[in-house]
Amino acid sequence: MSLLFPLVLLLVGCLFGWLYFREVKRSSEYLERAQLAHQEKLIVADFMHDMVQALGDELSKEALFQRIVHAAVVSTGALSACVFEKTEQGTLRSVAVEGLFPPHRPLPPDVQDQIATRAKFIESVLKTEEFPLSEGVAGEAARSKRPILVKDGRTDPRIVRHSDSALRVTTTICAPILFRDEVLGVLAVCNSADGAPFTETDQSVVQSLAEQAGIAIRNNTFLTLMLERKQIDIDLGLARSIQLMLLPQQLPQIEGLEIDAQYVSSHTIGGDLYDVIPLGERKLGVAVADVSGKGIPASIVMAICRTNLHRIAQVEDSPYEVLRELNRVVADEIKGDTYVTVLYAVIDLDAGQITYARAGHERPLLCSYDNARGVCQASFPDSDGFPVGMVPDEAFKEFLEEKTVPFREGDVFLAFTDGVIETSNASGKEFSAARVADSVKSNRKGSAAEISQRLLGSLRSFSGKKTYDDDLTLVTVKRV
Repeated sequence: MSLLFPLVLLLVGCLFGWLYFREVKRSSEYLERAQLAHQEKLIVADFMHDMVQALGDELSKEALFQRIVHAAVVSTGALSACVFEKTEQGTLRSVAVEGLFPPHRPLPPDVQDQIATRAKFIESVLKTEEFPLSEGVAGEAARSKRPILVKDGRTDPRIVRHSDSALRVTTTICAPILFRDEVLGVLAVCNSADGAPFTETDQSVVQSLAEQAGIAIRNNTFLTLMLERKQIDIDLGLARSIQLMLLPQQLPQIEGLEIDAQYVSSHTIGGDLYDVIPLGERKLGVAVADVSGKGIPASIVMAICRTNLHRIAQVEDSPYEVLRELNRVVADEIKGDTYVTVLYAVIDLDAGQITYARAGHERPLLCSYDNARGVCQASFPDSDGFPVGMVPDEAFKEFLEEKTVPFREGDVFLAFTDGVIETSNASGKEFSAARVADSVKSNRKGSAAEISQRLLGSLRSFSGKKTYDDDLTLVTVKRV
């Protein structure tokens, strides 16, 4: 008995020590992930600003490609980078390079003597290099539409082994440049400056840069076409293109939910935005936002907010933390009296609830059905919060509230912009939140799409207008 008690104490002490060590390790890993995510956000934000400036400077397509590879080298610490553009023939062709980027194919033995210097030699080879999507890591990235990380190029059979040691690939990342699932090209970086293999974090950064490059390239093409058509209003056209590019082209499919989104544009360019973000098999984020102001400035602000919101939502679980981080990241980028109202909600089917926070946005509608009493109740859950970009972080976080409401089978959740409730009729009377609630209650047995369409039908009948003074955006989610 005298020996048993000390032994038990020793075992208990070891157990508590192990638990403490595990928690310290978890905390350290979380901080490291948060720091890496923050660094990535800053890199992508800088890249976005560079691309916006490039569009504003009306650069040629070739100059835009060159700016993209330069930003990729600076952002990742790579020794070289290259953009391969997809041609009309379905091949990949090098269009911009920075640094001593290794050619995709082996070099002809008799070519070097024809070139005065190595730099000119490499440049001339890359300018004439064109290859099918079936070749190499770049081709595979374009075919699969997914980024590819090669940590050790010396053992990867897809990598060409050049005899010149300066052209040997030790590590590389190739990310497809996409626009609405269309492959525009491939962004590739090669060999890190410190000699270490590229990491998954580097891959995430290159992928993010490629995503923003896709928008910039498409915008550049669109802007060029508009400049050739003098009769088109460039300001409104470019703003509209940016606005439409930010809207999801396909909504996620989640068992147990019906999701519908409607966006009705006005004659004037607004700053409405919605996004539906998958967060797991039975969880998703819903965001609806409205930026103050009109035209290109509003569209650029919305582009910055959408990219950051989408990225932050993948890291932070809490709507409070998502909106707070969004305000912190973009506050310095929003100039003058511009601000953004945002509603962000996380729908968790397993928990049977919706957790949301409002940054100065319209209150959402929750239509709940009481099976026991056979009564449908419509409410507008309230919470406090300043618009994003209006106040510094300290004031923003103190005023922001996060709330949770039940979300059961048969319930309907509706998020919308102020254009819905503020649409007026000939006598100047507004549609109002009460009419929104009446329409949803009356049609709650229909699908999410039917509920949305009937609400818009009621709005048209009330206003008697074919066009509206402001954009209308609404996202309808029904639990089935």
